[in-house]
Amino acid sequence: MAQTPPPQGAEGNPPAEQAPTAAKPANASVGRYPLPESGDIVGRVQTVEAKAEDTLIDIGQRYGIGYEAMRLANPDVNVWVPGEGTQVVVPTRFILPPGPREGIVINLAEMRLYYYPPARNGESPRVETYPIGIGRAGWQTPLGTTRIETKIKDPAWYPPKSIAREHAEDGRPLPSVVPAGPDNPLGEYAMILGLPGYMIHGTNRPQGVGMRVSHGCIRMLPRDIENLVHRIPDGTPVRIIDQPFKLGWDGAGTLFAQAYPVEHGGDSRVGTPPREDVLAAVDQALKDHRFLVDFTRLEALRSDPTGVPGSLLLAGRPFPLPEPPQTFFTRARLVASLYSQVAGDTAKAEKATDTPTP
Repeated sequence: MAQTPPPQGAEGNPPAEQAPTAAKPANASVGRYPLPESGDIVGRVQTVEAKAEDTLIDIGQRYGIGYEAMRLANPDVNVWVPGEGTQVVVPTRFILPPGPREGIVINLAEMRLYYYPPARNGESPRVETYPIGIGRAGWQTPLGTTRIETKIKDPAWYPPKSIAREHAEDGRPLPSVVPAGPDNPLGEYAMILGLPGYMIHGTNRPQGVGMRVSHGCIRMLPRDIENLVHRIPDGTPVRIIDQPFKLGWDGAGTLFAQAYPVEHGGDSRVGTPPREDVLAAVDQALKDHRFLVDFTRLEALRSDPTGVPGSLLLAGRPFPLPEPPQTFFTRARLVASLYSQVAGDTAKAEKATDTPTP
């Protein structure tokens, strides 16, 4: 693994005064799923009980979920003090991103990375998914297709002129070189992309994973990039997309939707997936399928994106049906029907009474 410094243009956050400790994963299988034989959905939503010392960030990192995803799934829970015993939703169910299931796929809208490792002989195909931090307003992470060029251990950081100038204007001047160590915002590992100036790297600020906080590069939790960097070969394809609305089928043939907030024009304004785009995507997904869509549920998922997949199966009446008007004739028929039923029940009772006991 290369140990040369990264190219100019790498993202640059100010050196941290102290490197926070990332939460330990609940188990070694966090974020790893077998690919479904049919369908597009992996994982399941979990509900856990917060401990007195927990934050939403702590719980999320324990289960491989970033800050924003935890906040969206728990809008009524305090991020910093959930409270002992509070039931916390952990959104660990995912609709796989559209397109080929190979290499690395990064969906900026959900701030997640998906990796499809090559299946060895006799192995079942699988997918791994991890939370990431991405470019903030004015420093958007670029879209496109690229590849992993090389990997670096203990990278030094050379702040580019644009970032050095920004920090100088804020009264936080940067050195020309930040060596490897706890103050280096690149963390212990970096994977250099074919896009000049961009990389996937670790961080000395794990709390920022799951946020739009970088200068364009892609941040991972230290444990996650350490897990990946030794297994991903140079030349691995990387596809960066921005898909705030995803559709997918489960194994039983039910269509699900998963929606995320939309960043408008790279600024700080946040919206929802456009209705016309959502309807067009549903129309496309329904081709060659006989499936009744609950459009009320669809609109609820679109207008209040929580990142939690929801079923679109129409299970009841699409709208209330009016009761037929009561007229003299309908009331007469109802009375006659009730009278006939009562008379029939009375006759049965009398017949049962007249039956001799053996």
